[in-house]
Amino acid sequence: MPFDIPPTAAAAVERGLTAAFGVGRPDAVKPLGGGLSGARIFKIRVGGIAYLLRLEVERDGFRDPARAYACMGVAAAGMLAPRVRYANADDGVAIMDFIEERPLSLEYRGSHDDLVVEVAQTARALHGGPPFPPLVDYLDGVDALIARFQARGLVAPEAMGELLALHGRLRRGYRTAPGDLVASHNDLNPRNILYDGARLWLVDWESAFLADRYVDLACLANLFAHTQADEDLLLATYFGRVDEEMRARLYLMRQVNHLFYGLVTAAGVGASIPRAPTLDGPSLAQIHDALTYGDFDLASDEGRMAYVKARLAAALEGLRAPGFETALARLGY
Repeated sequence: MPFDIPPTAAAAVERGLTAAFGVGRPDAVKPLGGGLSGARIFKIRVGGIAYLLRLEVERDGFRDPARAYACMGVAAAGMLAPRVRYANADDGVAIMDFIEERPLSLEYRGSHDDLVVEVAQTARALHGGPPFPPLVDYLDGVDALIARFQARGLVAPEAMGELLALHGRLRRGYRTAPGDLVASHNDLNPRNILYDGARLWLVDWESAFLADRYVDLACLANLFAHTQADEDLLLATYFGRVDEEMRARLYLMRQVNHLFYGLVTAAGVGASIPRAPTLDGPSLAQIHDALTYGDFDLASDEGRMAYVKARLAAALEGLRAPGFETALARLGY
């Protein structure tokens, strides 16, 4: 087995290659950068064709290959995820078609409105498909992340007080509507939305489970809906109409999405980073612009900490705004 494959996974990878292609070794192996999931990702070639090899190296109550592979299989069957050539949850080995990615922000073939429509249609297709396995109430999961973050002490308690108090009001006022539990990806960040020059693909399903449809919609809105017109286009494409309850639910979940990504990113910040006394720093928009052009290092502890503060500050800004009170009132709180 090539040296890039961890020796402890060699036998499992050989089983997967043999089952998928009838060979025990790939022609070539190239490690690829992964996210925060802990998975090891490789580009391999078999018979001159590129595939993606994914090895799950960490497991806990949340990182469960059996659930993730089940969700991935449903999405692949719906042509929303790359074709799965092999997946064995016990071994933590999956092999799927490799997507030659092109920068979505720089090379998308249509207008910004076209992109908003396409991401909304993609989410609608995913949510309209077979339901995913349940795991946890999404907002309960966010509460667990908050508890871990507070115990870690990365940000001074006085800098988090108002944000957590406002989030508590949101928790008391938001309830998932009947019928809104759907097959949800739950992590539609830019690294998990691939563009091949013709269409979008969704990848990395370790966070997928049955959840509120507004979880994915809020993530897409925070990425692509920069104006009220963008947001209404997203909703109208997804639902076929727009009403004030939809706007209210999306507004509230957008703030939860900011909070979620701040908390999740915090888990990857090293112990050497000092406690932040405030949430001051580069804005989320500034960081996203820098990431587009390769001018921001999200892999460093300093970069991740800046991103944590920017996401938490964005959530606080949204919860302070008049739209928060309006949304709560619209949902009857």
